Parts: sequence; C-alpha cells; structure tokens
Amino acid sequence: MISKGEIERINELYKKSKSHGLSNGEKKEQQILRSKYIDWIKFQVKNQIENIQTEKCSDGEVCTHKECKDKI
Repeated sequence: MISKGEIERINELYKKSKSHGLSNGEKKEQQILRSKYIDWIKFQVKNQIENIQTEKCSDGEVCTHKECKDKI
C-alpha cells in the first residue's frame, strides 16, 4: 500500500523536476516511489478483476441471452 504522504511526495518531486530539476538522490527517490505506486495500482486492478462474477445459464456457459441480462 502507498500512503497519502508518498503520493504527495511523488507530486512534489514531479513539480520540482519541471521547475528546477532533481538531484541524483531525488531522481532515485522518485523512481522508487513511482515503482511502488505502479505496483499498488496493479495490485488493485488484479483484485478487482478477481472479484468479477459472471452469471451462468442453466447449460453452465456464461450467459449472453438478452432475457437473462434483463434479470440482472
């Protein structure tokens, strides 16, 4: 999980990189924080996908019939 403070720091480093540039240490910090943020987003998307449920017809297949969709 990434904290609100870490997201704020990502934004600070971005703004500084556009206005003044970053030192080597700040560039490394930015890279680490961005990587952590991307990993967190991937984790969230994976969880959402895993929790998707589909309706199945009586034949066991994923339902595509209009009358079945109208019930949902």
